[in-house]
Amino acid sequence: ITSLIRPLRSVLTVACEQTEVLLFDPISSRHIKTLTEAHEDCVNNIRFLDNRLFATCSDDTTIALWDLRKLNSKVCTLHGHASWVKNIEYDTNTRLLVTSGFDGNVITWDTNRFTEDGCPHKKFFHTRYLMRMRLTPDCSKMLISTSSGYLLILHDLDLTQSLEVGSYRMLRARRTPLSSDGGTSASRSAGTPRQGNDSSKIHPPREGLPPRNSLEVLTPEIPGERDRGNCITSLQLHPKGWATLIRCSSNMDDQEWTCVYEFQDGAPTRPLVSPRCSLRLTHYIEEANVGRGYIKELCFSPDGRLICSPYGYGVRLLAFNESCGELVDCLPVQTSCLREVRSIYSHSDVVLTTKFSPTHCQLASGCLSGRVALYQPKF
Repeated sequence: ITSLIRPLRSVLTVACEQTEVLLFDPISSRHIKTLTEAHEDCVNNIRFLDNRLFATCSDDTTIALWDLRKLNSKVCTLHGHASWVKNIEYDTNTRLLVTSGFDGNVITWDTNRFTEDGCPHKKFFHTRYLMRMRLTPDCSKMLISTSSGYLLILHDLDLTQSLEVGSYRMLRARRTPLSSDGGTSASRSAGTPRQGNDSSKIHPPREGLPPRNSLEVLTPEIPGERDRGNCITSLQLHPKGWATLIRCSSNMDDQEWTCVYEFQDGAPTRPLVSPRCSLRLTHYIEEANVGRGYIKELCFSPDGRLICSPYGYGVRLLAFNESCGELVDCLPVQTSCLREVRSIYSHSDVVLTTKFSPTHCQLASGCLSGRVALYQPKF
């Protein structure tokens, strides 16, 4: 199992390693349908565009569009990536599908004009070592994590523009020690391209405002990792856009951490030079480091009060404080450990993915051997 998506009450979709997509009724746990040859290689992610149309992506380098009302065949297949496609996002403002892959490309697709042969697309952004890409809930920012420990943030996002012109220098910024208030971040300035390129020629500055798609490159501090690099493998956004949640491992692959970073927005005094946003490490916890080499996808609950994290052969429910408070109500003065609410061990293999239902008190997890488990609280 590589991914779990639960967009509606009526269906739970499961992306599997061996070309399959499974559909279940999450209430009765009844198996609805198996798409046996959804792709020609591992299926990595699923994203619903509306109540019936959903997209899948795969290691076969393609994205497929599906309609719940007619699952015997794909609506269309999208070609554009040159390597494994790992992420699918959807911009509700422009109705553009956004995908990223291990070719380092972020591609936008105009699904308003799809045909059986595909739909118009363009390369929006490129960076080396790309792992995961996410849009904030309001689609105003794009976050990209890399296997080299960088976290890239594109501010004032405009997906109708393209950032192919001019590549951005990616130099590891000097890490800063934990501040007195527990904050930490290191960043390059927003909108600073490689020397020799003029960002104002790529994106003319708006009157009194910084340019759209201005870039900030962060090397977020990881507990216990000040002297070693790390790989950010999993990336999620708080449902209210307050924070980012990451799962990372050391470059020696002997430690894993789950970390929460609060967004700290501020009006810059020098828009083209000063960082427009920084991340403050607020909470963290060390993970079991079981199943090395596999990416473990964690998630927020719909209200953002709980985090579900794969933990060995089970899952852990984590909270910001002992009463499962809102993040904004329990921001620590100094960086704090996440509180373990409950551990559940129900799998016979390493858990790789977790997902909360957006509409019910229900949680799903999937493990390496392909088993899906559903959890509901006992009242």
